[in-house]
Amino acid sequence: MTRFTAGKLHVHTSPEQLAKVTRALRATGRKIAFVPTMGALHAGHRELMSRARRIPNTVLVASIFVNPLQFGAGEDFDRYPRPLDADLAACEEERVELVFTPAREALYPPDAQVTVHAGPLGEELEGAARPGHFSGVLTVVAKLFNIVRPDYALFGEKDYQQLVLIKKMVRDLDMEPHIIGVPTVRETDGLALSSRNAFLDADQRAAAVALSAALTAGQYAGREGEQAVLASARDVLARTPELKVDYVALRDPDLGPAPERGDARLLVAAKLGDTRLIDNVPVLLGRPDLAQHG
Repeated sequence: MTRFTAGKLHVHTSPEQLAKVTRALRATGRKIAFVPTMGALHAGHRELMSRARRIPNTVLVASIFVNPLQFGAGEDFDRYPRPLDADLAACEEERVELVFTPAREALYPPDAQVTVHAGPLGEELEGAARPGHFSGVLTVVAKLFNIVRPDYALFGEKDYQQLVLIKKMVRDLDMEPHIIGVPTVRETDGLALSSRNAFLDADQRAAAVALSAALTAGQYAGREGEQAVLASARDVLARTPELKVDYVALRDPDLGPAPERGDARLLVAAKLGDTRLIDNVPVLLGRPDLAQHG
């Protein structure tokens, strides 16, 4: 195998070489914990890596690849930040041992035709606003899983619909990785960390806090039921006219219809200028006394 020194950062651009290394490591009894990213790493990515490091007997692998398949026409693929040197330095600080940084042609040969279809959920919420987005996400994740062959793969809950769809893909296609969702990391004012936050100017950054404030208001209204949750969130968003709200939705944890009582998920998407932002929080629906006594 390609020489591997535990505790040191190794960067691979070849899928074949990385696959050889991870197969050899698994043959020695090591487990692979995998954090796929599009780079522009921030504290949210670092939290994924930190959580992965805490899994016993694992080698931590990360990928950095801006996936063209998940960007639609007119989206921000060309301006998406690509600070590779800074990202590699962050990986080294987080004690990542293998980093995969493939070129586009390495993952998508010119004659590639087969993709993963995301199913009906892939056409709702974010999928309705970004047709084909989730098929692009699932296709690249499936390819990365086939190359890395991880035992564990970690994804942030900020991209909650993505997390749910990846779990469904792993289940439906009999894939091996155990998928671990990691809670959203936020700024001190509540804004969810995202690489796209770098696109916001000062006024937009101040306005963006309305998303997390709306979600918090919805959480507090949870005991009053679905309509109160949605009304509370929408009321907060309406006070920030700069936000062009796409949706505010309440669903069950698997993104089916919201239950009358119990665990649910509140999701929001909006644009500030040309930048699309998403966020979500868990919500407990129904009064505790009613839930206890049925």
